[in-house]
Amino acid sequence: MYFVYILFSSKTGKFYIGSTDNPESRLKHHNAGSTPSTKSGAPFWEFKYLEKIPDRSTALKRELEIKKKKSRKYIEYLINSVS
Repeated sequence: MYFVYILFSSKTGKFYIGSTDNPESRLKHHNAGSTPSTKSGAPFWEFKYLEKIPDRSTALKRELEIKKKKSRKYIEYLINSVS
């Protein structure tokens, strides 16, 4: 099982979109500042959206689909759709 996730940093006010097979471990990695693209928001990243995906290939496609939208409004729509 894989997951597509959206993180939000209260420090920077930014979202980050990614995919993983271990969400909790990945969140710890982001909050440790180990990922260059999310280092500025550490240690304040939190999950706002988590979508189960059956396999890695499909998860990567879904991640890219969300990233291609390049719209904060669309990201907020996804987050609000699971609330």
